[in-house]
Amino acid sequence: MSTENEASSNESRQWWTYMNGYHWFVLLVAALGWLFDCLDQQLFILARAPAMAELLGPDAAAGEIKKYGGYATTIFMLGWATGGLIFGVLGDRIGRAKTMIITILLYSAFTGLSSISKGFADFAAYRFLTGLGVGGEFAVGVALVAESLPSKARAHALGLLQALSAVGNITAAQISIWIGQAQSAGTIGGEGQWAAWRWMFLIGAVPALLAIAIRWKLKEPEAWVKARQEGGDKQKDFGSYSKLFGTPQWRRNAIIGVTLACSGVFALWGIVFYCFELIRDVFRPMLEAKGLAAADVEGQLKGLVGIGGRWLNLGAFVGMIAFSYLTAAIGRKKAFAISYVAAMISTVSVFWFLKDPSQIWWMTFTMGACMLALFAGYAIYLPELFPTYLRSTGTSFCYNVGRYVGAFAPTLLGLLASEVFSEANGFKEGIRYAGIAMCSVFVVGLAVLPFAPETKGKPLPEDETAFAH
Repeated sequence: MSTENEASSNESRQWWTYMNGYHWFVLLVAALGWLFDCLDQQLFILARAPAMAELLGPDAAAGEIKKYGGYATTIFMLGWATGGLIFGVLGDRIGRAKTMIITILLYSAFTGLSSISKGFADFAAYRFLTGLGVGGEFAVGVALVAESLPSKARAHALGLLQALSAVGNITAAQISIWIGQAQSAGTIGGEGQWAAWRWMFLIGAVPALLAIAIRWKLKEPEAWVKARQEGGDKQKDFGSYSKLFGTPQWRRNAIIGVTLACSGVFALWGIVFYCFELIRDVFRPMLEAKGLAAADVEGQLKGLVGIGGRWLNLGAFVGMIAFSYLTAAIGRKKAFAISYVAAMISTVSVFWFLKDPSQIWWMTFTMGACMLALFAGYAIYLPELFPTYLRSTGTSFCYNVGRYVGAFAPTLLGLLASEVFSEANGFKEGIRYAGIAMCSVFVVGLAVLPFAPETKGKPLPEDETAFAH
């Protein structure tokens, strides 16, 4: 009877009661690394349009600005994906903690350098190099948390790590609001002054301080240290793509994981983040019709975009926390299925129905909650598909091949909006129709779920017998 009571008591314990002080430190460090990573991504998204407008020159047409904005995003994401694949391997070979520090320094330095860009070419180069660091941080961060924390706390902690990234996005949105207000007041962005978007990138250099602060206290996970010490002849298998694809179980898991990630990353970067361009396109004519000066129009648009970004990411925080509890209750596969359907419905609704400023907050909140919930799933699920010696490599492969595929989503949306659904073809606000057409990508994620292993309640895999039936 006492054994039954003890088991029942353990089941009713909250996940955080399994954690000690060092567990919280690891989670905080990994969460801050990813938070600042997402801050950088969001600053780029918010600054992309005005940066392209200045760097391309005053004669650049609106369609050209959108097109080059798509090119810049694609280049950034290609760097992101390349860095992820490189640093994912390093995470397995030299350690999660060491690799995380390198990636934070890399993306901080080149984000700051983006602020001094003179033209599209050097701006694109800085964004590619920033992407190298941004791409490497996710996989090593989630591997560090997955291996360092108690199994009872793992799913919730990883979901919280991903949810806290929304704080970085919200901070970026707030920065956009403040800078928009400063621009409207004439404090920045005037004649002979730095443009507002340059200040946004300069702020993005701050995360380098985190790497310095954590350098001496963060330890490698015991599971990774033990695996390295006992590896023997298997030392060469750490971070090995040939081992990842040469082992049927890991190859199958990699294909499933990368398909799930491709669907979400493609949708996020090719559709959801373009809701800010949608806000600009919808509300610019309204503001111009009021007879406002160009600087006032830009300032108010920045404010509206900032409001949209803030509510999108508040929704993301709620959605990712909800996914953590949902997946713990009903399993990874069912939680993913619900999230893909909700993401598709909410995203189509925003691109079709958004027409009034009063709709921005609740529509972007709902889309953020439904869409970004998927990314809590990636943080929880992908590390559970691979063993210690391939965990960072496998997670990084899934997420970053998704980025390679997703890198072409902004270019595709830009081409659809400017060529297929253009005004010349009779479409007004073509970005609406382009975004809706691309929402079919959510079906890809749904289609692979029947083949995915269910990992709820199972330990992290360590050998090829994992998930055997």
